[in-house]
Amino acid sequence: MIKVVAENINIMSKFTGNAMRERDPKPIQEWAAKLTEKGADLLDLNLGPARKGGSEMMQWLVKTVQEATDLPLFLDTTNNEAVEAGLQVYKPKKGRAVINSIMATPERMALQLPLVNKYGCEMVGLMWGPEGIPRDENERAVLLDSMMTQAAEQAISLEKIWFDPIVVPVSSQQKELQGCTTFMQWLPDLAPGSQSTCGLSNCSNGSPDELRDILNQVYLCILIKAGITSAIMDGFDDVIVNIAHDKSMDLVNLVGRVVDGEEIDLSGMDKKEVDYVKTAKLLLGQSLYSHSWLDL
Repeated sequence: MIKVVAENINIMSKFTGNAMRERDPKPIQEWAAKLTEKGADLLDLNLGPARKGGSEMMQWLVKTVQEATDLPLFLDTTNNEAVEAGLQVYKPKKGRAVINSIMATPERMALQLPLVNKYGCEMVGLMWGPEGIPRDENERAVLLDSMMTQAAEQAISLEKIWFDPIVVPVSSQQKELQGCTTFMQWLPDLAPGSQSTCGLSNCSNGSPDELRDILNQVYLCILIKAGITSAIMDGFDDVIVNIAHDKSMDLVNLVGRVVDGEEIDLSGMDKKEVDYVKTAKLLLGQSLYSHSWLDL
């Protein structure tokens, strides 16, 4: 079972975004309560850049959401002042706040790592380096080592860090996606005791809408096999939440067989199982991406 970090309270959402800008608590609290009922383990509060009035908005949002749920919160913005403002008012009811995220660049680590100890929170360590998104698992490992070194100097234990490899779209960066998958397989050995997460739906960005769900679902199965401990996802999607919470183990195990290199006999399988096997092979780089991979 992995933790579901619900992505739905987002400044880009028409429903919650308008409510944030208008300081209307009702829609936000309605969604926070529903996401809790649906089984979310944490809620991601995404303000985006929040360049104007970000600190005030984050404090208002944290207070508003915590009136409706006891779930721990990801504070998600590139505005460092807004992150700290949110930490100042956060109440650790059922867990610490999590900074989402701290890039593996010297300037961002120097600016934000001290907040972890100052406020007793946790952090997402984003494998985004001085040159941007890493190209493969080796570049991710180099960034990981740099971040672990800086965290150790700040006396931040690995247990407080959720490493995020940065998931890339299979439709345009199929080879690079393999680097993300391999890095996740390495992570338990490279950073024992740490946690992990990712923006799951990134893998399906650029794919037709009708194909995005199965890409997200199967990639989550692959990442579970690789040892991921959480994922940022649609908390209203019952199918993917069930996969995360071990309620669809038949499908998780089927994908796991593909990951292990077993040649799967598709005869006698239903369409959903066949589609999962084909999609797993695609995401593992065993077949080339096209919008028609399920028909081949």
